[in-house]
Amino acid sequence: MVQAILKGEKIPLLARIISIAESYDYMVHVADNITVKCMEEAIQEIHRCAGTQFDPMIAEAFIGMINSGDDEYMQ
Repeated sequence: MVQAILKGEKIPLLARIISIAESYDYMVHVADNITVKCMEEAIQEIHRCAGTQFDPMIAEAFIGMINSGDDEYMQ
């Protein structure tokens, strides 16, 4: 059985958003004894992976939201 591979905009929007949010959360919180990144390092990683691992438009919006300084997004 051949499975269809989802790429780009064929990946549901919610899945693309969750992918970035989950990756950011994993990078900045302690998990499995892995070195935790600071917020700036996590943002750099998301920026670096925009267009390959992450949807570039969503990555840009996510980074903008984090950089806005709104404490609501930092909790």
